[in-house]
Amino acid sequence: MTTERKMTAPPSTAKKIVEVPELFRSLIDARGIKGRFVGADEADSPWVPFGENAAIKHLAFDVRNNIYSNILWMKGPGVVGTHKHRGTVVMMCLEGSVRYLEYEWVATPGAFIYEVPGESHTLVTEHPEGTKLFGWMQGANEFYDENGKFVMTADVWWFMDHYESYCREHGIPINPQLYI
Repeated sequence: MTTERKMTAPPSTAKKIVEVPELFRSLIDARGIKGRFVGADEADSPWVPFGENAAIKHLAFDVRNNIYSNILWMKGPGVVGTHKHRGTVVMMCLEGSVRYLEYEWVATPGAFIYEVPGESHTLVTEHPEGTKLFGWMQGANEFYDENGKFVMTADVWWFMDHYESYCREHGIPINPQLYI
């Protein structure tokens, strides 16, 4: 016989900071890194052009794990060329709709996309207003032309350079909160 447990919100009526016991507090303070916050406005992270019809809002760079996070904004119907993932990709459709030519599904707001290393696909939006996708990516993306010929690799270093070069060219301060 099994008993079912229902999850409930932790009981509290007080809005206050509660000191929680931590056995390794001194080590965490000395060697850990703090969490990060990146606001929605352009001062925290500008929309950086990504081709003629798209832009990227960079959210995080982790060089130790080759992880980068961003919001990809395709401003209207268009294609992000065929690419192969060398790591895991987690995405959420925020606005519009998007699909891969290689699959039958169409992602709409709230849809979750999980990609594994070794998959190749071509990102397309036919939505009149394009799409916005939140992404948390690990590893490199290899891009190929329409004949399957390798064109370039984009990894955490490429995305950092994409952000920092744009900021330098436009007199925008580099936001240290993006580096985790």
